[in-house]
Amino acid sequence: MKGLFKYLTPFAPDQSGVVSVLYEFGGLLVICDAGGCAGNICGFDEPRWSTAKSAIFSAGLRDMDAIMGRDERLVKKLALAAEQISGNFAAVIGTPVPAVIATDYHALAGMIKRKVKLPVIAISTTGMSYYDKGAEAAYLELVRQFCAKKQKTKNDRIGVFGANPLDMGDLMAAEKLQRYYDTISAGCNLVCYGMGAGLTELAEASDVQKNLVVAPSGLRAARYLEEMYNIPYEIANPLAIDCLWDIDYTGKRVLIIHQQVSAYTLRKELKRRNAAEIVAANFFMQIPELAEEQDIRLTEEEQCEALLNGNKFDIVIADAVFKKMAKNFSGIFMEYPQFAVSGKLVEA
Repeated sequence: MKGLFKYLTPFAPDQSGVVSVLYEFGGLLVICDAGGCAGNICGFDEPRWSTAKSAIFSAGLRDMDAIMGRDERLVKKLALAAEQISGNFAAVIGTPVPAVIATDYHALAGMIKRKVKLPVIAISTTGMSYYDKGAEAAYLELVRQFCAKKQKTKNDRIGVFGANPLDMGDLMAAEKLQRYYDTISAGCNLVCYGMGAGLTELAEASDVQKNLVVAPSGLRAARYLEEMYNIPYEIANPLAIDCLWDIDYTGKRVLIIHQQVSAYTLRKELKRRNAAEIVAANFFMQIPELAEEQDIRLTEEEQCEALLNGNKFDIVIADAVFKKMAKNFSGIFMEYPQFAVSGKLVEA
């Protein structure tokens, strides 16, 4: 049945992607909702609650607030919060309620700036897209707002975009990426924006020798910095290779279900190991230059189930949740957690 999900839970929406990116930047994050969206983000889509604090608020919109568009109430609440909690900036994050009444986020940001002595960013997410679209918008808005001038290039620094829990599924991703680069380039300093590196480092994002894009959500920000400051970027997620077993891949047909940069990195490695056919599939953002003709944009669980059980592949690399629907698959299933799909993290 079209649209029926029997195995997969609802994927993280765009407002969750925004919060995932902004979580460690020290801002006052206001989710324009009645409480439900903020509850989902804090309860299900953000795994760092046990290790790091962030100032996340619900606007607490009531029925008449939404119907009448009473933005001044939100501004007043935010001003009171700013008096009690210090923050580097204020962020207003959209949800379905303000989307339905066509909230003007630029006007709202202007109202807040007149009341709160903080930089303000407004991201017009709607709750109708997946997390990666929200994360993409957040990265781009951050570099536009806070990376205002070219710094002197430091050849020992590499910026990283896309390293957030929803894309990487690993709370130790920043440390693991640093260890990886230590093995290939001694003295190289990785700056993972929003995962270890905050607003101070982001303001100096134009001083890096290059940027590393580890997930599709980070690509637009990297392209912006290339256009503005001529900083090159590389697309790869070196950590993805850790999921591969030490077996012979010669002549094997492989299906990868994961975010596209991870799949792209795995495909390159599997080709090097002489795999015969590699198909990448996912439910999320697709970057045309990373895709090959055989790749599949998934839209339905039924479509995914047929792909897994079609006896076309010897190896499947995917989150363990997909294993439940691969009932007729008799090959090798290599588990590679995808937090935005299952809520499961990569084990430390």
